[in-house]
Amino acid sequence: MLDVNRLRVIDAVARLGSVTAAARELHYSQPSVTHHLARLEAETGAQLLQRVGRGIRLTPAGQLLADRAAEIIGRIDAASAELSAHVGLTAGRVRLAAFASAIASLVPAAVATLTDQHPGVQVSLTDTHPPEAIELLRSGRIEVALIFRYDESEPEPAGIRLHHLLDDSVYILSLRPERSMTALRNATWIAGCERCRGHMLSVCASAGFDPQIGHSTDDMVVMQALVAAGLGVATQTGLSLRAHHIEGIVATELPNAKRHIYAATYGDPPDPPATAALLAALATAARSIAPADRPPRRR
Repeated sequence: MLDVNRLRVIDAVARLGSVTAAARELHYSQPSVTHHLARLEAETGAQLLQRVGRGIRLTPAGQLLADRAAEIIGRIDAASAELSAHVGLTAGRVRLAAFASAIASLVPAAVATLTDQHPGVQVSLTDTHPPEAIELLRSGRIEVALIFRYDESEPEPAGIRLHHLLDDSVYILSLRPERSMTALRNATWIAGCERCRGHMLSVCASAGFDPQIGHSTDDMVVMQALVAAGLGVATQTGLSLRAHHIEGIVATELPNAKRHIYAATYGDPPDPPATAALLAALATAARSIAPADRPPRRR
């Protein structure tokens, strides 16, 4: 039977890329990490590492074991958190991954509510895009993924349960009010992350043109700075504009264009108590935003 501590070692080596970094994270000595890796090779009968110059890299067998180790460790940590939560939400932990504009709008209020109601529950947060958040969820490294999707987005993998929080309006950002999308046929466009770029392309296609993309960034602050400098136009959502809105930028709402915000969990219901409590807190925070998701007016 494979030792869990040794699985943690190969997981750390795979993520961090070196024995030195893995030893530092795990608070082991380098010889101890090397010993655990050697024992793993003996137990599995497979070569897991190979020397490359002064460093090492995983063999295909090593990468396979590291991938499975990440899933196993995630599930063990999730089980520990769930058992702690069943004590009665007087202790325990819930791990959340979310995207930037949600972290700047929904998450603080939700975490504050959860902390107020259950002060013994710890919440840890990871800032990442929806696809990466879903992978963290599937591997058991988090309990809740706060994601967004558009109507044309690919469906989530099997086993993912989506809890709808709100629909986020989409806006064109420019230096003047835009009467129609067709007026922007010859504009330079600023593209965002993969999902936002896909939605922007879909909106432009519906207006009968392919956008001329001159710049790309997934940072909402940088995107607005580029628009404010007259370097192009972009699409951004109400949550993003609530989090950050540069003076002088005009936000024109696109009719019938929405970004759907969900809290995602994995596996069959019911959710563990701490996870359910976080979902309830996120729903409460979303309700405070949903009736007025338009960005604040700027003069």
